[in-house]
Amino acid sequence: MSGYQGVLICGEISEGNLSPITTELLGIGHSLADQLGQNLHAVLIGSGVDTKLAQDCIYFGANTVYVIDDPILKDYLTDSYVAALERLTREIKPDIMLFGQTSMGRDVGPRLAYRLNTGVTLDCIELLIDRETNLMQQTKPVYGGNANAIYVCQTKPQIASIRPKTMSPLERDEFRKGKIIFFVPNIKTTAIRGKVVERVKEQAAGIKLEDADVVVCGGRGIGGPEGFKQLEELAQLLQGAVGASRPPCEHEWVPEHCQIGLTGKIVSPKLYIGVALSGSSQHLAGISGSKNIVAINKDPKANIFSVAHYGVVGDYRKVLPAFIEKCKDELYSLVLS
Repeated sequence: MSGYQGVLICGEISEGNLSPITTELLGIGHSLADQLGQNLHAVLIGSGVDTKLAQDCIYFGANTVYVIDDPILKDYLTDSYVAALERLTREIKPDIMLFGQTSMGRDVGPRLAYRLNTGVTLDCIELLIDRETNLMQQTKPVYGGNANAIYVCQTKPQIASIRPKTMSPLERDEFRKGKIIFFVPNIKTTAIRGKVVERVKEQAAGIKLEDADVVVCGGRGIGGPEGFKQLEELAQLLQGAVGASRPPCEHEWVPEHCQIGLTGKIVSPKLYIGVALSGSSQHLAGISGSKNIVAINKDPKANIFSVAHYGVVGDYRKVLPAFIEKCKDELYSLVLS
């Protein structure tokens, strides 16, 4: 396994900017590279990639940024992106390669690992270098978030994806210096088996659920779509987003994109408020990265209380109005001060 050097993160671009997961990847990538005494590399892939974004990667910690810019990469397609990243990886031979636990990371990571004859660990919440072996210890939730397991891959490159909002980015430093290298992947069009027929943008008002620092989530006990209006009022006061467990989505009380859990979205807010939901293992797996969990449920034996930092036993119809009024009072006091 000689010849493998450095940490490579696969950045993502969203609406012309670096996505938040990219700066988080650069943060943990810089930490791992520092522990190994190696360099941090980043790759940006697409069509018409702005070199300003590559420079931003340097400001956030990268020593070298590889730009793979080709018209064939305008739309995300598994075949073209995997092929491009495979060529780059074989060329520079990184010791470690990191993706975000995003749609692209979940899709590309395992396929790339198979082509490179190595392993991959998805949805990691902590990454460390073992001082004795110089291998990366990869920690991820298992058993529906009820335990954490540590994995080690002895083949190179060591590939992992990280859960959003579990890693901290470095402070932007415009005095950092680095290199920008344009890499030509020479992808054959005959190797691309799919094509984009239509792109439909998800219509979502306000803050995206996965980006929100505050999430107010309702469960089956809300009883119907009317109950979610209270949750929306609270979320608006706290500048957060509204989510739901699986039953409200199945009953069409809220749109499907609001679902949080293993079969929905994974969230890691600073504050998660679970209202009238029991706390199934599938749902808890989707909120395990939350910094503070508050549970409101009239059943004192509800499983959500086993993971909550704060709990309120009571009917949400009585608890929420008082809580909302208190939030309004606090906001009014802040305005006056």
